[in-house]
Amino acid sequence: MKVLVLVADSKERALVQTALEKSGHEMISADKIEQALNSIELDQIRFVIMDEEALGFKKPDLIQQANDPNKSSRYFLSLTSLDKDTADFDDTLHKPFTVPELKARIRIGQRVLSLADNLSQARDQIDNMAMYDSLTGLMNRSAFYRTAAGELERARRAAAPLCVIVLDLDNFKSLNDTYGTETGDEVLKVVSQTVREKSRPYDCIGRWMGDEFIIALPNVIGGDAEKIAERVIKGIRSTQITSKDQILNIGVSAGIASVQRISAATEVEPLIQQARQAMARARESGGNQVNVFYV
Repeated sequence: MKVLVLVADSKERALVQTALEKSGHEMISADKIEQALNSIELDQIRFVIMDEEALGFKKPDLIQQANDPNKSSRYFLSLTSLDKDTADFDDTLHKPFTVPELKARIRIGQRVLSLADNLSQARDQIDNMAMYDSLTGLMNRSAFYRTAAGELERARRAAAPLCVIVLDLDNFKSLNDTYGTETGDEVLKVVSQTVREKSRPYDCIGRWMGDEFIIALPNVIGGDAEKIAERVIKGIRSTQITSKDQILNIGVSAGIASVQRISAATEVEPLIQQARQAMARARESGGNQVNVFYV
């Protein structure tokens, strides 16, 4: 671990260096707040040991500027006298101090950072569970709805077009009945990957329900959306999926709801339902095709 040290006294700095070396850490020194902030950013430093009074600047200055709520947490250890206010620091070591005392405080700081990282990872996992479908990795229904609503508002402000594509696997129920749900799950994974690959990087893609997938296409009119849907269908049809050495034929029907200009009355839910109805018509017409509904 790289540790930033802001200590003016040469004897104290030598003690800090000894403690860090014995703990297996690398010491990086700074004597000005600008230099310290630069080191924190460039070297991705998360542990800081400082005697801010000796360096001539107030303690909140560095802490407030260095802490970024969008980045990993940092730990600040103060070296100070007994009567000094250290409320802004994570921990305080009173002077004079010994190498073993400092090593113990460093271990505590490491443990706190580790716990903070574990908590952050747990929160990320919870956020992912709340947004993404666990099987396919695509946005789940509620997350797609919120994201598509945001795209609709942007299109409304820009007076831009918007399309919604709903894709449904034509023969998925019989496939599940014949080959089992494990094979069905594998098919959904492969199909979701193909949908992602054949769509634009910034398109909003989700798993709507069961074997239905949904895409919101900002700044796309019906004809272009139809080409995208056909590209996805072709990609799925050309992807070789096997079960028990047998190649599975996956049919896909697509429905599109296309809005040339978003009005004040345009809402996400009706567009999705219109796209689903268009998809049902494509499936009733034999499947493996696209039906477009112009709003």
